[in-house]
Amino acid sequence: MTSLFLLQFLNGVQFGILLFLIAAGLTLVFGIMDFVNLAHGVIYMVGAYLVVSFTQMTGSFALGLLLTLPATLLIGLVLELLVFRRLYDRPHLDQVLATFGLVMIISEAVEIIWGAAPLSVAMPDALSGSIPLIGQMRYPVFRLAVIGAGLATALGLYLIIGHTRIGMRLRAGATNRAMVAALGVDIRRLFTVIFAFGAMLAGFAGAMVAPILTVDPGMGESVLILAFVVIVIGGIGSVRGAFAGALLVGIVDTLGRSFGPILLRLVMEPAAAGQAGRVLAPMLVYILMAVILVLRPAGLFGQKT
Repeated sequence: MTSLFLLQFLNGVQFGILLFLIAAGLTLVFGIMDFVNLAHGVIYMVGAYLVVSFTQMTGSFALGLLLTLPATLLIGLVLELLVFRRLYDRPHLDQVLATFGLVMIISEAVEIIWGAAPLSVAMPDALSGSIPLIGQMRYPVFRLAVIGAGLATALGLYLIIGHTRIGMRLRAGATNRAMVAALGVDIRRLFTVIFAFGAMLAGFAGAMVAPILTVDPGMGESVLILAFVVIVIGGIGSVRGAFAGALLVGIVDTLGRSFGPILLRLVMEPAAAGQAGRVLAPMLVYILMAVILVLRPAGLFGQKT
């Protein structure tokens, strides 16, 4: 039981890291730029499709990943220049409607280009297999690589936002963009760069998950909802909060799905416990969000207004 718990705990951390890669970009766009972007999930999906195509073209997952990053950066840049910058000063409802329309357009484009059938990409040889952790317990190398990539991304974001000039301008622009613009900072260009960077993070998440999940046209929708839950739990606009919230959501969701039915068997019949566990498990992250909002209405690291 201890080995199973540790295994599912690591799976929860890996899922949380994946959510952080998605939520980090969404935090920059939604939390700091105050822009509701429902298309963030489809960029994650496009990143997964691109790494499949680039890997097939080059025969290497590493090269496919390296090509996917600038491709999703370019997609984010084009979307910001052609669509999103025209919506910054519009009400949130307009942003929701416009980006929802973009979701439908991009999803249809993906089905036209790649088809509706699920795709997959082979696990890279260098990251295949598993390594021993504790006793007889082994863990897949690729999942450890996902955790390492997420931690490196979190450290990089922490250094960029908290300890660089561009991070200082970004934080100032999020607080009062008119004042920052009056001081001579091209805040619109800065936001364009941040938006493209957030799109690249979503594409990176999609590329990293492609070898362990099926790549299909609906993969961006479910994860987008969880990404917004992560942002609300962590506190809107806080990358540190997104990291903590993503880990919480990932661990609670994974452990709840694995051990919920087992715990319910202590007080219920096995068949009823299994059915109740399957129903309750998807609700745990939303219960967690409700509890945190009751205790801390601004989220774990959000600023009170």
